[in-house]
Amino acid sequence: MSKATMYFVIVVGLLIACYITSNVMSVKILNVFNIPFLDNGTLIFPLTYMLGDILTEVWGFKTARKVIFITLLCNVFFIAFTSLGIILPTSSDQEVISDAYKTVFLQTPRILIASLVAFIIGEFSNSFVLEKIKKWTKGKYLWIRTIGSSVVGHFLDTTVFLLIAFLGVIDINELVIMILIQYGIKLGIEALFATPLAYLFVSKIKKQILS
Repeated sequence: MSKATMYFVIVVGLLIACYITSNVMSVKILNVFNIPFLDNGTLIFPLTYMLGDILTEVWGFKTARKVIFITLLCNVFFIAFTSLGIILPTSSDQEVISDAYKTVFLQTPRILIASLVAFIIGEFSNSFVLEKIKKWTKGKYLWIRTIGSSVVGHFLDTTVFLLIAFLGVIDINELVIMILIQYGIKLGIEALFATPLAYLFVSKIKKQILS
């Protein structure tokens, strides 16, 4: 296996893992001061954008687009079989575990739909904007590309995801607050952690591939 292939497989594997993990974590809402403003998936989801930035930066938008579709298919596969687990019979001594399993995964289909739509819109817009900024800046200033594309991608993803996932479940005023706070948190994570990591990994991967 070539170095380029090895790094590509690692980045794609991490992207799929982060995406599916964030969807499962999103079932639980963090409540602070009686305001449900943050789903737990927000803590890990910005990493998917970082990995998407790496894919677009190193391998190009067309390749990133294919990986996005593969990620969506993996998530559909995951939800199909976890849903199957709900309807399969359970032994009498496993009822508590079975109820807990249902509590988590019965909520997942709506999360999945929200996630699929939001991920398509957010990731495509993120990769597209990053590619455009790369052309405008002639390949310079990676931090402008990663943050600039995330400003667009995170806003679209956060708004679409939360509206589909929680409209009618959470009060509309709280939902608007939730959108604004999550958007700000995602951009903060992107700027403080994801962008420096993207710099590190893009530089390392390009150096290893070209060496």
